Amino acid sequence: MSVSDRLILALDVHEHNYALELVDKFSDYINIYKVGLELFSSCGPQIVEDIHRKGKKVFLDLKFHDIPNTVSKAAVALTRLGVHMFNVHASGGLEMMKKCKDSIVEVCLKENMERPKILGVTVLTSLSREILRDELGIQYGLRTHVRHLSALALKAGLDGVVASAREVEVIRNHCGKGFLIVTPGIRPSWTPPDDQKRTMTPKEAIREGSDYLVLGRAVMQQPDPLKAIELISLEMLSA
Repeated sequence: MSVSDRLILALDVHEHNYALELVDKFSDYINIYKVGLELFSSCGPQIVEDIHRKGKKVFLDLKFHDIPNTVSKAAVALTRLGVHMFNVHASGGLEMMKKCKDSIVEVCLKENMERPKILGVTVLTSLSREILRDELGIQYGLRTHVRHLSALALKAGLDGVVASAREVEVIRNHCGKGFLIVTPGIRPSWTPPDDQKRTMTPKEAIREGSDYLVLGRAVMQQPDPLKAIELISLEMLSA
């Protein structure tokens, strides 16, 4: 894949027109745009349709986590919307993920639609080992827990996972080369980590085996965001 197909820009804004301005601004560098909870809650499905009209793809980052029937019906709705990829929490369990995948395959075959890629969210990059243990009661080590959830997503038939680049190696070794790994928490060396606790530079993430890199504040908070994208692209190529 080219760099423009491996970079995903997070549209972490709430204004419809501003989001589309960002798509236009970065159009030469990025082909996939992440629509998350803030933007989708503010603008609804219309923002996805408008990004598609500009010839770009959408990663809908809503992190579904509910009973299997509810998640599968929501997933079918997203499939009809034409998103390129979306995610569910792997911690929702095997049945939830499998029913989601099976429902989408069924509707795509029946209605002759392209199937979106389904990703399982492992452990959010804002979480640390201490939070998992002390607040969530998960006694496994962080890498062990991520490996377990990734294996569960693979067993359910999902296309890949969302995980910190720090866990990419263990996921790749356990789940194989064809399993997609999308990594948020990407921070070039010249940017602060913010609330992300398990970060990595673009070059490191590519070397570890990440397929897609999600960039947001690391680009948007720079004085010259386009220059930041250029530097990140060069860094990825050097990996």
